[in-house]
Amino acid sequence: MNAGLQHTTLNGTADYIAALDALCSLAQRNLCVFEKNFVGIGFNSEARYDTLRRFLLASPASRLHLLAHDASQIVQHCPRLMMLLRQFSHSMHIYQTPKHLLHLTEPFAVADESHYVRRFHFDDPRGILAQNDAEGSRVLKSRFVEMWTSSHPALSSTTLGL
Repeated sequence: MNAGLQHTTLNGTADYIAALDALCSLAQRNLCVFEKNFVGIGFNSEARYDTLRRFLLASPASRLHLLAHDASQIVQHCPRLMMLLRQFSHSMHIYQTPKHLLHLTEPFAVADESHYVRRFHFDDPRGILAQNDAEGSRVLKSRFVEMWTSSHPALSSTTLGL
């Protein structure tokens, strides 16, 4: 049993956005996020931008991996993520899933193999924030790595979009 294990139920979009903010703040070494398109869940907020920027500046070993079914929406709706990508192209990567993974509809994010946020479905903001849950985090991180391996780079620091 993990010391300090804590699960918090998420009952709506505001809870989910707050949980993602908390998870981003908890990340020390790596943060992996799988989402449909990253639109409307705080990835263009100034606060999230500042948190992710601090995370990426904290160590040259910090890694941010974003995986989307539709990464083109990031260019259009998340200019702050694109600014981070330009500044931290060595430690931040945005991939897009291939067609054969489009059936996956449960978004999740994992920080440092210790903490995670997951939802039941893209269209359902209910979910859970788990802190100090190494077992659950390992399962989700393994799933993320499998998806990442099958996916392809979608956006680079030279991607242009207005």
